[in-house]
Amino acid sequence: MAGSTETPVLDLLASMTADSIEASSLDAETLMLVRIAALAAVDAPPVSYLLNLGAAGELDIDPERVRGVLAAIAPIVGTARVASATGKIVEALEVAIEIVEPSTEQERE
Repeated sequence: MAGSTETPVLDLLASMTADSIEASSLDAETLMLVRIAALAAVDAPPVSYLLNLGAAGELDIDPERVRGVLAAIAPIVGTARVASATGKIVEALEVAIEIVEPSTEQERE
């Protein structure tokens, strides 16, 4: 297939994200905080948080700012969505730690 790559879905997501950033008039930090709020609003999966929190970390966005966003949107999206988002953020961070740090069983091999 012409123009195909080994990661077509990731390439599409990267392209959509780049287009979104280019079309936005928001500064980078505000854009990332809004994206995190949107993830909570749609009850996104942990991998979405992992990708977006990684980008937020690259911008040195303090975790307290993320907590502030979740607190701000709670009356709009509901406590269940915010609780779900918090759990998924924890899960995403656990996955990130597992990716970075090999398990002790792997170290013994």
